[in-house]
Amino acid sequence: MDMLRQLPGKAHICAQHFSVPDCLTNMSDEKADSRRLIERIVAGDEQAFRELVENNQRLVTHIVFRMIDRVADREDLCQEVFMRVYRALPRFEHGSKLSTWIASITFNTCVNHMEKSRPALWGDLSDSDEQMDEFQASGPMPDEAAELDDISQRLKLEISALPPRYRAIITMFHLDDMTYLEIADATGLPEGTVKSHLFRARKLLKDRLLKKYRPEDLWPIVT
Repeated sequence: MDMLRQLPGKAHICAQHFSVPDCLTNMSDEKADSRRLIERIVAGDEQAFRELVENNQRLVTHIVFRMIDRVADREDLCQEVFMRVYRALPRFEHGSKLSTWIASITFNTCVNHMEKSRPALWGDLSDSDEQMDEFQASGPMPDEAAELDDISQRLKLEISALPPRYRAIITMFHLDDMTYLEIADATGLPEGTVKSHLFRARKLLKDRLLKKYRPEDLWPIVT
């Protein structure tokens, strides 16, 4: 009987063992903040839209700059992305994170641009060894790349030589900290395909790096 008296009350047990995880609370707060921001934008608040642009400019720039080779097109596409976001905001259903939705618009805008300007570009997603070898062999020569002493610059250089979709996925995962599911939502690809593309992108990137540099020169990128 004394042991029963020492047990914590039911309310205390619930609070101690069944509290809402911080990650779920943060997600709920983030969605609430996004909802309020969107409501302000739809109501005509220009400052709210500037906040949205500032909050997502890095994400949009990462994807556009990784997928689009022609420098002259990049800035125009970034502006086009945010114009599409602005027009589509009233239809945003809050089923996913706002940033994931914006990443999806960015990805699709880039795909549409590439399909119009370079229709054959998507052939680079073939699994043929011949095409993969071509990508491994392409890009700057070792003596040119050797001038880039900074490891991050070497990495960016080799990422830029990957197929566009691989570039986008590896950028979203490693630079923008997006999950497999978020990338799947953004690209419209099955989650398994995202994982497969990311695996192949990493392998291709590692192979390219090891053809030009010694492993000790690339630490901690290549392990």
